[in-house]
Amino acid sequence: MRRLFIFLLFVIAIPAVAQPQNPPTLRSILLAQLHSTHDKSEWFVCADVAVANMTPEQASWTDGKGNHSVGQLTNHLVFWNERAFETMTGEKPAAYNGNNDETFNSFDAKSWSETVARLDAVLTKLENLVATADDAKLEAIAPTIAHINAHNAYHIGQIVFVRKEQGSWDTSKGVK
Repeated sequence: MRRLFIFLLFVIAIPAVAQPQNPPTLRSILLAQLHSTHDKSEWFVCADVAVANMTPEQASWTDGKGNHSVGQLTNHLVFWNERAFETMTGEKPAAYNGNNDETFNSFDAKSWSETVARLDAVLTKLENLVATADDAKLEAIAPTIAHINAHNAYHIGQIVFVRKEQGSWDTSKGVK
């Protein structure tokens, strides 16, 4: 009788354990990627951590070999994320002459804290856009959001690398 009871308990428990989780959706995948590059370090360091606790002087530092500073990289991310957000929401983006170098080189150390705040704000706006878009809008913007995520991850890696070269990276935050 005890064996029968254990067998029945086991048979009843299998379907409960084997219940499939909700499959990922386009929305959930895009939001997870946006958060990975914004405020949730997982497989790599997110932007919030990458730019945290830097002085304007540190943000302006370059290696002297033509590579961008953290401030320039962050300024570039702000420019392209804001522009993409404006385009996806039907706003008219600011004038752009097509010179990508200017998206880096227009960084001003005096505005470092504002640049960091703008990056956080635009990434939050993108997350809210994806979270609230209807299905048709989400399908339309998904390729752009996917490219934004890849672009952000690429430059966040550069930011961490520059900070490591500079000696301002705290390895307890990830990436030893």
